[in-house]
Amino acid sequence: MSWTNIWVHVVFATKYRKAILHKDIRGQVFRHIKWNAEQKGIYILIVNGFEDHCHILLRLSREMTLAKTVMLIKGESAYWINKNLCKTKDFRWQDDYWACSVDPKNMDGLIRYIANQEAHHQKKSLEKEIEILFPKEHSF
Repeated sequence: MSWTNIWVHVVFATKYRKAILHKDIRGQVFRHIKWNAEQKGIYILIVNGFEDHCHILLRLSREMTLAKTVMLIKGESAYWINKNLCKTKDFRWQDDYWACSVDPKNMDGLIRYIANQEAHHQKKSLEKEIEILFPKEHSF
């Protein structure tokens, strides 16, 4: 049997980076993303974010591509948010996403970073973070 251990840090934003993931619903959204992913055989170690984006640390399945994994997560979660939390029914994720492989031996700092998104973004906006972390040719 084939075996893989490919960890990926995935980041995606709300459409137009609207600050729609308010504190009162963020926890529900991120818990649902993790729960629903598990139902589809997608292992998420941690999911968190801020008002306009989501970070996920996941283990890529040997049976699914990254694109398919992200599509399943974003598509179903947008549907669920519209059905359960969004009165206007117009919630959407941005089409693009950013992903990077992660060394399983060096995940502790990333886990802390993802877990502390709210405090992190009190000091730095997503736009500023993108400028610092991602070169222009790789920004999303």
